[in-house]
Amino acid sequence: MSLHPTLQPYADAWTHSIEAISELVTPLVEGEWNRRTPCPGWSVRDVVSHVIGLDCEMLGDPRPIHTLPRDLFHVTNDHQRYMEMQVDVRRHHTAPEMTSELEYVIIRRNRQLRNESRDPGTKVRGPLGTELTLADAMRQHAFDVWVHEQDLRTALGRPGNLDSPGAHIARDVLLAALPDIVAVKADAPRSSAIVFDVHGPIEFLRTIRVDIQGRGTLETAPALGPAAALSLDWEAYVRLACGRVSLEAVADRVKAEGDPELTSAILRNFTVTR
Repeated sequence: MSLHPTLQPYADAWTHSIEAISELVTPLVEGEWNRRTPCPGWSVRDVVSHVIGLDCEMLGDPRPIHTLPRDLFHVTNDHQRYMEMQVDVRRHHTAPEMTSELEYVIIRRNRQLRNESRDPGTKVRGPLGTELTLADAMRQHAFDVWVHEQDLRTALGRPGNLDSPGAHIARDVLLAALPDIVAVKADAPRSSAIVFDVHGPIEFLRTIRVDIQGRGTLETAPALGPAAALSLDWEAYVRLACGRVSLEAVADRVKAEGDPELTSAILRNFTVTR
């Protein structure tokens, strides 16, 4: 194995999630591919198309030349238009076409990962012409594929893998976004602390401390007398942070203490994914 050790957890998480997706969708009959998922505007077919497209881009395949229809009301910005291209081009593919393309792209990506010898800091192409490191690209990809596995599980009534390798990558990705959510978007008071207590298949207690300059940092040490504290289960945390559910839909699973205006501002700005 030539893969750099720091990249291995991302490869393992992707492998676990993509194999779970393949297992979920292979037995589906044609009509089940049209089921709505929690991902706004996307069916089961659309989510699988997106996952295939993500892996094609990781492989360096050229993007499809395709004109999007004008009536896709869930597509409102350039990033969504970029992501929708790989989805819309497959909207009329049959179930056998979808599963065969998925299996083929899994084979190709497994081969790519077996032969991957680049340094984690190598610059690679990202969405919309952006540039990011190979490590960041693989981390984000593992996160995306796990989140979409969860979309499919919700749509198909097959819950599971909330504590899989991909779930642990998702935890780290979502935690990394918390300082910006609290300090910048929610404009938490300076020299304050906000505690997040998450329980369930993945558990953690984290504090966001906002310094005198208004910068937020993520800490594992608990805070005494925090300005606010939020307690919720892991699944609700993920679904809120990924924009899969409204706050009202999971209000009974979120316990907020402290400054009500601050907790409200944090929850209003909780969505990480675009």
